[in-house]
Amino acid sequence: MAVRPGLWPAILGIVLAAWLRGSGAQQSATVASPVPGAGPDLLPHFLVEPEDVYIVKNKPVLLVCKAVPATQIFFKCNGEWVRQVDHVIERSTDGSSGLPTMEVRINVSRQQVEKVFGLEEYWCQCVAWSSSGTTKSQKAYIRIAYLRKNFEQEPLAKEVSLEQGIVLPCRPPEGIPPAEVEWLRNEDLVDPSLDPNVYITREHSLVVRQARLADTANYTCVAKNIVARRRSASAAVIVYVDGSWSSWSKWSACGLDCTRWRSRECSDPAPRNGGEECRGADLDTRNCTSDLCLHTASGPEDVALYIGLVAVAVCLILLLLVLILIYCRKKEGLDSDVADSSILTSGFQPVSIKPNKADNPHLLTIQPDLSTTTTTYQGSLCPRQDGPSPKFQLSNGHLLSPLGGGRHTLHHSSPTSEAEDFVSRLSTQNYFRSLPRGTSNMAYGTFNFLGGRLMIPNTGISLLIPPDAIPRGKIYEIYLTLHKPEDVRLPLAGSQTLLSPIVSCGPPGVLLTRPVILAMDHCGEPSPDSWSLHLKKQSCEGSWEDVLHLGEESPSHLYYCQLEAGACYVFTEQLGRFALVGEALSVAATKRLKLLLFAPVACTSLEYNIRVYCLHDTHDALKEVVQLEKQLGGQLIQEPRVLHFKDSYHNLRLSIHDVPSSLWKSKLLVSYQEIPFYHIWNGSRQHLHCTFTLERISASTTDLACKVWVWQVEGDGQSFSINFNITKDTRFAELLALESEGGVPALVGPSAFKIPFLIRQKIITSLDPPCSRGADWRTLAQKLHLDSHLSFFASKPSPTAMILNLWEARHFPNGNLGQLAAAVAGLGQPDAGLFTVSEAEC
Repeated sequence: MAVRPGLWPAILGIVLAAWLRGSGAQQSATVASPVPGAGPDLLPHFLVEPEDVYIVKNKPVLLVCKAVPATQIFFKCNGEWVRQVDHVIERSTDGSSGLPTMEVRINVSRQQVEKVFGLEEYWCQCVAWSSSGTTKSQKAYIRIAYLRKNFEQEPLAKEVSLEQGIVLPCRPPEGIPPAEVEWLRNEDLVDPSLDPNVYITREHSLVVRQARLADTANYTCVAKNIVARRRSASAAVIVYVDGSWSSWSKWSACGLDCTRWRSRECSDPAPRNGGEECRGADLDTRNCTSDLCLHTASGPEDVALYIGLVAVAVCLILLLLVLILIYCRKKEGLDSDVADSSILTSGFQPVSIKPNKADNPHLLTIQPDLSTTTTTYQGSLCPRQDGPSPKFQLSNGHLLSPLGGGRHTLHHSSPTSEAEDFVSRLSTQNYFRSLPRGTSNMAYGTFNFLGGRLMIPNTGISLLIPPDAIPRGKIYEIYLTLHKPEDVRLPLAGSQTLLSPIVSCGPPGVLLTRPVILAMDHCGEPSPDSWSLHLKKQSCEGSWEDVLHLGEESPSHLYYCQLEAGACYVFTEQLGRFALVGEALSVAATKRLKLLLFAPVACTSLEYNIRVYCLHDTHDALKEVVQLEKQLGGQLIQEPRVLHFKDSYHNLRLSIHDVPSSLWKSKLLVSYQEIPFYHIWNGSRQHLHCTFTLERISASTTDLACKVWVWQVEGDGQSFSINFNITKDTRFAELLALESEGGVPALVGPSAFKIPFLIRQKIITSLDPPCSRGADWRTLAQKLHLDSHLSFFASKPSPTAMILNLWEARHFPNGNLGQLAAAVAGLGQPDAGLFTVSEAEC
């Protein structure tokens, strides 16, 4: 039977629809379009075509297609027909032409796209039939949207001079659709349309044409698309201004010494943001001519004036000497009253020993040895900080044994053997066998109820023993020790890392009636969302235990901690070995690393080594490196910087660049050196280093200019610009000059505290009782920003004493007693004389 040619498309559409309904198969189909002889006006045309779309997370996307005239309409994805059951079809009639209209919708899931992901792009197309033929829509591409976390390149910190150009590179994370980039300056959006001095390149770099002081800020690159918004690490840009001299002032008149002078100031402009100071003298002097000099000093009025000035000066000096003598006598009386009255209650008898000026004036130890010759002593047993006193040592008896009644004997020991004897006595017990044999990382002294302080110089480590922490009648020989992490096994698991030095104070087991305060540095960036911080203590058997989870302290605990940006202060009534350990909760957890660059002071060969140290940002780690470099004959060649090291499992890389090839040759065979992540995060050493070896082409070459980069992969980084003379440039040596200065390791009695003893007692008596007006210890804690510890202070017999002890631990020796006085005075206490002591009390 013959079929009219115009009916074939309709028949084929009906057959295809029946086949799709029946089989549900996803096989390729091809439909001719148009049929020869059919009218072109009756071919379908699309009112709505599918468009490109992105799948965000797991949410399916909707594709819509609408055609007129249409008798059938279906979707085909990646060359395969979509099952009819997955279509939602709506039929209608076009109002103007009366032609049949069809609209179809399908959902595409993430799983469907992932089946072909990586092989080809996933696309869908709509095919519509009419009696005249078929029409295909445009292809719509469906892509899975994402934005990776890590930037391919992040901006680095820079220091630039005024009017110098700045380029901050930024390559955003890989993403679909590609991320848009914007820049933040101190969290404010950078808009190039509002600032013609700034523009953003096609590669997303931020360019400042001419640096201004206002451009000193923290810059952050922000990448965003429909999935997420990512922030790079902030790059600190410092725009500095080098100082320049003003014009010289006019010459002064001739003085008594027949000279005149003129001056200038480093103010045109003044150095800003770390810029160099002006070089040269700010004062210029010249000799006057002989005639002018004689004329100036020849008048009788001048002679009389000079004689009067000399007389006034002599009178002032005599008055000052009298006042000093009166002050010293009153102070001696005060010390004698305070110390002797308490000593008598403990069974001490006055004895006299002539002070030896060569001895350490701050370390007093007492040894009850009845076999030695007894001597007598007049005055205070506790030495003042400003006066010499003898140095004594306990006998080999039990450290906790109190002195008996009656007259006690004191004898001298050799300073050279004192430390060794002390350590050897402690080392007889198993617990103390790991104590260092040297004395540079150890302090010790003998204390009674008056308290005192132990410090290990240049480490930030100290132990405050408050008054009455040691029971009356007891005398303890207490030590404070800094351990090297490689010498003490501290197990670290998972993402745990050591944030503080390992410190021992002891002996363990001594009876304390008040908490002592152990102060030590740490290198963590505290954040409750990033860190879980634990105070660990080693038992006598050698195992380490978590004795405190910071942030979850309770007043009943034996330990308490005040955590600050770079230090922690541990309250404890049990002495032992402690360490602060952090466990990272996210990749945002960071620890501070200090970066130091050293090189030889003298270079006698063609080779020249630059040593780059990466160490914990703590005083004790810095002290160890400085001491090591002194032995190696090294000098600091750049200002130290801090790098924030993330728990991202990425290594630390170091590289050297821009070495002038005509003068120097680098012996580095690779593009960079690398320190593994685990050596820094879980390692047992507080400092690691890499060496860059350079070779001079000629022995006459003395100037070196290059750059050293230190960065964590996908993390923070620092760049050092080196430009100096290797034979005579020592401008950075003074940055660590203070590290070579020693300190007093032990202070005993009142000399160990900033707050005078009698004033301390007055404050405690006035603020301990509750006050209805709020003028008590609680308000003092708020004024000193310690109100988060109110429950801990309230659990102690004297809350005010705890607050003052913490103030002493945090602010010694440079604390401002005037600020504390102002805080106390601002409480509105009726007794306005808290910080005054009457003559009768002295």
